[in-house]
Amino acid sequence: MHVAEFTFKAKPWVYPGQAAWHFVSVPKKESARIKALFGGLQRGFGSFPVTVSIGKTTWLTSIFPDPKTGTYLLPVKAAVRKKEGVVEGKAVSVTLAMRV
Repeated sequence: MHVAEFTFKAKPWVYPGQAAWHFVSVPKKESARIKALFGGLQRGFGSFPVTVSIGKTTWLTSIFPDPKTGTYLLPVKAAVRKKEGVVEGKAVSVTLAMRV
């Protein structure tokens, strides 16, 4: 069940390390709104289940809190990056729907 939806633009970045995970940081404004609306409903590691769309691709995943920045981190899997031409540092439009 989708109870809130957020649309924003952000630049993907690569987590330093061998795995080369790609993330988009949910902007502070949207992250604060998510925490205010759903703060007591988080799951393991403070995560929230979400449905995400970038371009024509939609998938299910989770967002995770980043205490250093006060934002949530959205992992972007390789298949989505390849299909939608997502590259590090080039802003993408993201629609994120909470599934809580």
